[in-house]
Amino acid sequence: MSKRGKGIIEAKQKVDSTTRYSIKDAVDLVVSAARAKFDENVDAAIRLGVNPRHADQMVRGSVVLPNGLGKKVKVLVFAKGDKEKEALEAGADYAGSDDLIEKIKGGWLDFDRAVATPDMMGNVGKLGKILGPRGLMPNPKVGTVTFNVADAVKEMKAGRVEFRVERAGIIHSPVGKVSFGADKLVENFLALIETVIKLKPASSKGTYLRSISLSSTMGPGVKIDPLDVRNILR
Repeated sequence: MSKRGKGIIEAKQKVDSTTRYSIKDAVDLVVSAARAKFDENVDAAIRLGVNPRHADQMVRGSVVLPNGLGKKVKVLVFAKGDKEKEALEAGADYAGSDDLIEKIKGGWLDFDRAVATPDMMGNVGKLGKILGPRGLMPNPKVGTVTFNVADAVKEMKAGRVEFRVERAGIIHSPVGKVSFGADKLVENFLALIETVIKLKPASSKGTYLRSISLSSTMGPGVKIDPLDVRNILR
């Protein structure tokens, strides 16, 4: 048996798939079960009691994680004039208007996040088929279509993540890296879950947080007790 296969089996043996753990215990398990030689990402999967097919039950938003994501984020800003200058001074990796649009049409996509000023959206909208499927399209609902480009850039560099419920009613979102340690991962996770709870649609009936789990890139999923989450956030 390969070392990798043996490591995966040992990691899975640490986790009881039938148990819903407290947040602290779940994070400790995720960190201890990570066996890869690289610094694994830690991701949350949150199943909600919503029907995303109904527009009034779409859950979408963003949150600045208090401890960031542990990686450099390349930010592009579609803007003109003073706003282009403001974006670059705030730390944007790229800023411009029609020049960037044409470059992207040609196949260039060397950036992780995109922001646009409202006056640029008429032209940026033409990139919908390119940026949309990759989750890179600026959207006013998550604050990436704004004239306040400096704050948007700083938040993204600091660890802002965007999330959107999928057709199956699940939100997938990163909350950091294994190297952060348990305390910082707990803080990031609670910031995410608190934001998700605040976005609960009025039309959503019954149990909103149906199930929650955490996992590292190569590790097993660890279930979290939603009741423990609600008690902590109270």
